[in-house]
Amino acid sequence: MDIEIKVPPVGESITEVTLSRWAKKEGDIVKMDEIIAELESDKATFELTAEKAGQIHLKVAEGDTVPVGNLVAIIDTALAGAPETNNTSSSKENTPTTSPALKLEDSKGDSYAKGFPSPAAAKVLAEKGIEPSMVNGTGRDGRITLGDAQASSKEPSPIKKEEPKLIPLSLPGERSERREKLSNLRKTIGKRLVAVKNETAMLTTFNEVDMQPIMDLRSRYKDKFKEKHQVGLGFMSFFTKAVCEALKEFPAVNAMINGEEIVYHNYVDISIAVSAPKGLMVPVIRNADSLSFAEIEKAIIELANKAKESKLSIEEMTGGTFSITNGGVFGSMLSTPILNPPQSAILGMHNIVERAVVIAGKIEIRPIMYLALSYDHRIIDGRESVSFLVRVKQFLEDPGRLLLGV
Repeated sequence: MDIEIKVPPVGESITEVTLSRWAKKEGDIVKMDEIIAELESDKATFELTAEKAGQIHLKVAEGDTVPVGNLVAIIDTALAGAPETNNTSSSKENTPTTSPALKLEDSKGDSYAKGFPSPAAAKVLAEKGIEPSMVNGTGRDGRITLGDAQASSKEPSPIKKEEPKLIPLSLPGERSERREKLSNLRKTIGKRLVAVKNETAMLTTFNEVDMQPIMDLRSRYKDKFKEKHQVGLGFMSFFTKAVCEALKEFPAVNAMINGEEIVYHNYVDISIAVSAPKGLMVPVIRNADSLSFAEIEKAIIELANKAKESKLSIEEMTGGTFSITNGGVFGSMLSTPILNPPQSAILGMHNIVERAVVIAGKIEIRPIMYLALSYDHRIIDGRESVSFLVRVKQFLEDPGRLLLGV
């Protein structure tokens, strides 16, 4: 019995995914619930599992974009106990000679992709009136890429076909290039960033914070804190608490525009920007205004680990009301963070550097951090943005205010 494996629904707004990696090869025997592939949407990466045990037959290639609900593989449950093999003569006999699937079970061992164009390449070849059999595929396993299709012509090029591929020598000063397909995630990030620049009145205000009080407090209590809560006391929990308290006083900074309405939130969901292998992720700490320092630290660690392992769900990355990004971990001295739509503001943290400052008429060396608040001027006035950032500065330079609410 054949079981069809299709792309499952992965989110309300997601209509297609990219099959980024096959975990199994053509003809492999798979177990029930075993991971067979990784799917990448414009927001996250998902794992595809086998619904039944059996022999798997792959229907799409790695890197292909597949609509939700489309077939990607077939599992022959009748061969669940058979030894793993890539080719069987019986399957070749049962496959119609006119079907492209013939290459999947060809006893000569050819890849199912050899000689077949990608969707984009097929479109170009059709426009040129060129048969795929006239084109040599240079893609993985002989697949015809978009570049192959664009470079093809109706005139035969026997000399080029017969020329062996030369391995370029690795010479000193050699100039080389490497190209890879934009991921759906990177495409979406790009579209959102361009939309922010074009659709919002974004401005940025700056301030500086003397981090000495927080550093002294951490030094004094970090060991006891970790012993009690089994988690370290970092700077992010201080910034998150300071932001939450300041947002209560300036609700417009925690609001967003929806059509012709301003939506004010009586809660604070903080989006924390996290660098992940596949790009910037922004998971959300729900109800951050009601969490303790320890609960915030644990939430940050959990979300950061999920981001690094590409295991964040759609729900964990949507619905934030305010964002915090920390470029300081990469050595940034000062930057202008870009809004995370539909939010109206984002706070940028930077590195801590010892600087000469004047305190009570005397020059002292203090650990200083520059802060940047980018905001949408359509909803947040300059007075509110500056006052909000000053309030955050007050909470950080006098952490006791966070406990007393003053």
